[in-house]
Amino acid sequence: MELTRIAPRLHMLRFSVGQAYLWRDDEELTLIDAGWVGAADEIETAIRGAGLDPRALRRIVLTHCHRDHVGSAQELADRFGAQILAHRLDAPVIRGEAPVPEPVLLDWEIPLYEHGLTVPEAPPTRVDLEVEDGDALGFGDGAVAVHTPGHTPGSLAVHLPGHGVLFTGDTVATVQGVTFGVFHVDRERALESMRRLAALKPSVLCCGHGAPVTADTARQLAEAVG
Repeated sequence: MELTRIAPRLHMLRFSVGQAYLWRDDEELTLIDAGWVGAADEIETAIRGAGLDPRALRRIVLTHCHRDHVGSAQELADRFGAQILAHRLDAPVIRGEAPVPEPVLLDWEIPLYEHGLTVPEAPPTRVDLEVEDGDALGFGDGAVAVHTPGHTPGSLAVHLPGHGVLFTGDTVATVQGVTFGVFHVDRERALESMRRLAALKPSVLCCGHGAPVTADTARQLAEAVG
């Protein structure tokens, strides 16, 4: 595993299913999602390989409760003293206090979903700070939490308006272009959330699945929601 540079402060960590992102401020690092359980050593090695110090990791923001996003969060947080942040509605699931909500699958999504279940199940993971829509997240020159219900009840996007960067979790995907994500518990609410994200007109789009988009981004996202 290695960090792929997207922008001067932004890198991506890619797993065989899904990905995580690392944002660098002057003296702090923030991880957006945490990949698979058991990947903490690889993530640490990748951070060091990019010339960064993982001891600067201050927070891990979880976009939602699914196993390919939560997996290594607590191991990394314990190792480096980072806080784990998540939306209030997904926090009980992340902690293991409530079941993972079941998606309503279209027929063509079923084999993809079964493949996703090959990712090891995430362990119960602490959430140090529950956030709500509009909360300031303390990094990225003004990062803001954007509640995007639909993929899961507590799905969360992270918007860095000062940099034009938007982390969407799985509400949006970038597989064969910018598209609506899959495996939603409520497709209509997820589509409403995607429309809200499109209205932010990002210049850099970072999704949970698919390559980051850095050119003609706002137009592609707007066209994807019709």
